[in-house]
Amino acid sequence: MEDHIRYDPEQGVLFLLDQRLLPAREEFYACRSTDDVIYAIREMVVRGAPALGAVGAFACVLAAREARNGKNREAELDAMLGAIAKARPTAVNLSWAVSRMRGVWRDRRDITLDGLIRVWEAESELIRREDIEANRRIGAFGAALVNDGETVLTHCNAGALATAGFGTALGVVYAAFGQGKDIRVIAGETRPLLQGARLTAYELHREGVPVAIVCDNAYALLMQRGMVQKVITGADRIAANGDTANKIGTYGAALLARAHGIPFYVAAPLSTVDLETSDGAGICIEERPESEVTCIAGTRISPAGVPAYNFAFDVTPAELIHGIITDAGVLRPPYADSLKRALSREGQRKPPCR
Repeated sequence: MEDHIRYDPEQGVLFLLDQRLLPAREEFYACRSTDDVIYAIREMVVRGAPALGAVGAFACVLAAREARNGKNREAELDAMLGAIAKARPTAVNLSWAVSRMRGVWRDRRDITLDGLIRVWEAESELIRREDIEANRRIGAFGAALVNDGETVLTHCNAGALATAGFGTALGVVYAAFGQGKDIRVIAGETRPLLQGARLTAYELHREGVPVAIVCDNAYALLMQRGMVQKVITGADRIAANGDTANKIGTYGAALLARAHGIPFYVAAPLSTVDLETSDGAGICIEERPESEVTCIAGTRISPAGVPAYNFAFDVTPAELIHGIITDAGVLRPPYADSLKRALSREGQRKPPCR
């Protein structure tokens, strides 16, 4: 699946498969402006750290198209780029992509806006293709960790829908399955927005990978009964010491995996690593509307007037992570060293959370 993020340069429109409607309906949401993309990001039309990176890059193109009609074009474009980068705070790939696009602009300050649009269109497509290639490398490295006959537990959605294509945690599954290994996946439903039940199960079933859904609070029982041999999740931000932010509930899954002697892996491209954030305490944790918890499909399930906590992410400490599967290989503790070496080899540097 590589067509869920699609940019039409003739129309100047970014088309996003609306993940809010899956699996019931497959419809595309058309973004014609910066505000459209910011809405799509905040309202979960599109989600997943690598996917937000690709979408953020294309959003910069739309911003440049808008700025052509402004009076103070550079200032207006700069403001729109800042708004895109801050659309969601936890996933580092979004601000990373905007920072990369800014770098291209900074290196070509003499260019016209029309020229910048063409250059940015090419850079955005390059970011999209790079992410797909990175995910396939993640899959190849991670497949070696999954043995024939094993069952993998995953939390939230870290598949093609969360990336530009192929997936990170699910990329590992796809690669292992493609090698002919007899593997199965248990997808945690992932309250409150059910990305595991709706999106992960949708993807895997579509690709013919055996998958079952389970309530998040059943993880301990499954592990106790020997029904899980590996836990593999994605990541929205990895701090310099290896502490990893991912969908709320991931930390609990990691604790349970440690208690039951089950390897817990994180799969993510190096673009998700943030060396400017020293540890998990510095990672921004997004809080989303209470209604996502108190209501399901628009129907209230809790008493009116009772508040709800809705933290979108939690942080898994590095010591609970057996390995980080990246596009540069499987990294092992101490992560402060292995992450730095991997990024140095790739010549990459990630921006801080702002």
